[in-house]
Amino acid sequence: MTQLLDVRKMRILEAIVDDYILTASPVGSRTLSKRSDIELSPATIRNEMSDLTDLGFLEQPHTSAGRVPSEKAYRLYVNSIMDRAKLTDDEADYIRRHLNIRVNEVGEVIRETARMLSGITNYTSVVLTPQMKNARLKHISLIPVTEGSALAVIVTNSGGTSSTMLDVPTGVSPQQLEKISSLMNERLVGYRLTDIQATLLPMLREEVGEQAETIEAMLQGLSEGISKQEVEVVGAANMLNYPEYSDVSKAKSFLAEVEKGDYLKQVLEDEAGVEMTVRIGTENDNPELKDCSVVTVSYKVGNEQVGSMGVIGPTRMDYGKVVAVLKCMSESLSKVLSDMFKK
Repeated sequence: MTQLLDVRKMRILEAIVDDYILTASPVGSRTLSKRSDIELSPATIRNEMSDLTDLGFLEQPHTSAGRVPSEKAYRLYVNSIMDRAKLTDDEADYIRRHLNIRVNEVGEVIRETARMLSGITNYTSVVLTPQMKNARLKHISLIPVTEGSALAVIVTNSGGTSSTMLDVPTGVSPQQLEKISSLMNERLVGYRLTDIQATLLPMLREEVGEQAETIEAMLQGLSEGISKQEVEVVGAANMLNYPEYSDVSKAKSFLAEVEKGDYLKQVLEDEAGVEMTVRIGTENDNPELKDCSVVTVSYKVGNEQVGSMGVIGPTRMDYGKVVAVLKCMSESLSKVLSDMFKK
């Protein structure tokens, strides 16, 4: 794509994208001619803008003399033109200090991350909760609910809590369930759930005897429950501050889709193993997000990627700033969670 444009066209396109991101108004040749980094006559700029329009990088809304960037222009801008904005030392320090001071358990750190991300960017933020399978067990409670079912509540070393309904094998009484719970707390606390299933349970099989199959079935249910990830969404109403969403029906459709969260969760799950992605406009499979861009980044516990976070904004979002903020938030969240899971 870049070979189609010479240096002058690239410079003009960058100026148009930068100006449109800032103003949301079509950009004209006279406006560009006043920029010190262009230094071309309005007539020359008009000719270049006409070529860029023919190439699909610019669009002319209505009868306006100005132009606006197309999705093709934003893609070129993100891939080849933009410089990632640098956060000030104060901004970076604020993110790091705020997360370290304000949080003491996983759910809280995820909520705080989403709030900060939305507050700093003024867009909508989404954060996928981390997979808890690497957390170490601190306490397990098995609470009988009905015959054949029990509520399992797990507290991890990081302060996180997870609950899930389990199927209880036929013939297991509430008293036996309490004994199993006590045995699991006595023998299994301090280990990762994956270690318990794969390594420790076979070693304990002789000790637990006939309860081995019951415990194994429950651990399978616990594993499935803990592996479920949820999405924290903050700042959906921020989109109403942008002229792209001044239309009430369009705004309602966007808010309904974000509130439902299914598509956003799928996007974050798909991108959890990818360092960073940028989906622009119709690159989003969801029609309600065809006028949005979604930028996502992964975060880690130790060296393992366990979740992702993202920012949703209009296609004219400030990509450089968003990328810089997401990178800093990812690094800070990864450090906080890694420290919590070491405890």
